[in-house]
Amino acid sequence: MNEERRIEIEEVDEAAKPPKARVADTFERKRDYLEGFLAQKPVPADAVPAEPGGDLYEAVIEALKEIYDPEIPVNIYDLGLIYDVEITPEHHALVKMTLTTPHCPVAESMPGEVELRVGAVPGVGHAEVELVWDPPWDPQKMTDEARLELGML
Repeated sequence: MNEERRIEIEEVDEAAKPPKARVADTFERKRDYLEGFLAQKPVPADAVPAEPGGDLYEAVIEALKEIYDPEIPVNIYDLGLIYDVEITPEHHALVKMTLTTPHCPVAESMPGEVELRVGAVPGVGHAEVELVWDPPWDPQKMTDEARLELGML
């Protein structure tokens, strides 16, 4: 502590540029998550029926079945969290859903994820998600597949 500290100042005209990042040629891309999405061709709006049971409706349902509750190993459609899916004549998707409880940890993120996934379905113009609490969710709304998966049958 008895030593005197010296501050040295160096004046420069320009800072040295950092080297550019380089990826070795041996870099192997593990998986392209967008490959399937980018390979899909847009479906013309007039070629997609909008009624339940139509291709667009079924594609939206399939997209919903790919979303899982992080705490339960069952998709949100089979859990009974999706109350209604409506496809408008303009091919917009309106999804009415709930959560298992208002205090669900994914209450802020799940509706947004549903909106993004449904909006990414080829042929859907715009996706809108309405989060409702009435009627409240109960285990009776689950499909038999979900009950079997959770050991409730």
